Amino acid sequence: MSLDPSFVGRTYPPTTPYQVGREKIREFATAIGATDPAHHDPQAARALGHPDVVAPPTFPFVVTMAATQQIVDDPDLGVDYSRVVHGDQRFAYTRPVVAGDELVCVNAIEDVTTRGGHGFLTTRTEITTAAGEPVVTVWSKLVVRGEG
Repeated sequence: MSLDPSFVGRTYPPTTPYQVGREKIREFATAIGATDPAHHDPQAARALGHPDVVAPPTFPFVVTMAATQQIVDDPDLGVDYSRVVHGDQRFAYTRPVVAGDELVCVNAIEDVTTRGGHGFLTTRTEITTAAGEPVVTVWSKLVVRGEG
């Protein structure tokens, strides 16, 4: 089954809020080798003007990964997740993610194309606080490998 291009422009309902925890940020920072004290030490982050530890720039991937299930689980779109590889990821920040944030994602499908027998799905996820304050926009490209 190939991806359905009529899904371009489709928006999905907001996710339930994701509570960004200090330890989650520290664990993520350690896992990717981010040693900046602002990712680990609240005092270092406060000295830079942040209310708590600051997430590394790629941390929103944690939040969007769960939110992307809305798209992947949509049976009419045609995503065979067993054939998916990650193609690309971009972030455009309004402000950093910090411990204590409650983040909500709204997913939209920006593009669906087929090239060389493979499907390409580009999504845009608007991440805001639960109060609606913009935080970051994340674009992700998934490649659904063709059969054969």
